[in-house]
Amino acid sequence: MPHGIRRIVLDVLKPHSPRLTDLALMLTRDERVNGLNISLKEVDQNTESITIYIEGDDLSYDSIKEILEQAGAVIHSIDQVVAGRRFVEEVKIQPENS
Repeated sequence: MPHGIRRIVLDVLKPHSPRLTDLALMLTRDERVNGLNISLKEVDQNTESITIYIEGDDLSYDSIKEILEQAGAVIHSIDQVVAGRRFVEEVKIQPENS
C-alpha cells in the first residue's frame, strides 16, 4: 500500500538546457516516480520557469532536488504535497456572512 509523499508540485527555474523532455526522463529514472507533468510558465533570454507535478510512492524530495540541481535547476517553492494512503482533494471554504 502506498505511503509517504505521493504527490509533490514544484515551482522551478531552469536554464534552457536540458530540454523539458530530457528533464522529464531524468526525473522518471527515480524508481519512486510513477509519473510527472512539466508545464512551461515563462521563458526569458537565459531561463525557463516551470511547474513540475510528480506522483509516485514514497517520493524523496531530496532525490528530486538532487536531480534538478544536476540539471542546473533551482526550486523556488514547494507548491503542494500530498501524503498518506489516499489523495485528499483541496477543500474550498466559504467565508462566513457577517
